[in-house]
Amino acid sequence: MKSASVVKLGVNIDHIATLRQARQSLEPDLVAAAAVCRQGGADMIVCHLRQDRRHIQDADLFNLCAAKGRIHLELSAVPEMVAVALKAKPASACLVPESPREVSTQGGLNLRTQAKAVGRAVGKLKKAHIATSLFIDPEAANVRLAKSLGVDMVELCTSAYAQAEEKGRRAAELERLELAGYLVAEMGMTLHAGHALDYRNVRPIARIPHMAALNIGFAVVSRAMFVGLKTAVLEMKLLLS
Repeated sequence: MKSASVVKLGVNIDHIATLRQARQSLEPDLVAAAAVCRQGGADMIVCHLRQDRRHIQDADLFNLCAAKGRIHLELSAVPEMVAVALKAKPASACLVPESPREVSTQGGLNLRTQAKAVGRAVGKLKKAHIATSLFIDPEAANVRLAKSLGVDMVELCTSAYAQAEEKGRRAAELERLELAGYLVAEMGMTLHAGHALDYRNVRPIARIPHMAALNIGFAVVSRAMFVGLKTAVLEMKLLLS
């Protein structure tokens, strides 16, 4: 049975920065965009500061963290990026995999091979009182490894679910997410999810038991081109209720 609590919405504003970077301009202003997202019902603003700085820049992160509202930072576990996070002090941070040639994040962290680096990053973030999460594929082994690394939250990757075209395949991926979510809750961590979610596929994910928050960006920014950013956020927020 779904918890009675409302699922929170994190709006990722990376692609607003992508538009700005296309002209190397000052507009659109990300702090203003974050304020509009909150007016539409966003519970937190999400941004991914990549090593290649293809969209969000260091100054953006510092400006967003200095403004009103919760900032949830996505970053790789490399020392350079962790050092920036420690200076900016977002409310929370999610460690994600990163590849120079990827268009977007390709699945969750490989904790079997990255456990040491991820563990060091988690320790530094938690010492700075930054709530910490890991972006992982919905597998029991990953959840258990995340718990062993001491994180507060787990964000399950929903890309396999979102990209499944056949009904049976999508149902199987949804069940996989649900089972992983039960384990996350059982182990005392907060459950988040995200990646490739949109207005057509988000509702079943929002109804997963123990789901606390969904982080969504591209779909919201794309929708905003037609209805405006505030309305696009509000429409997504209503789907989570």
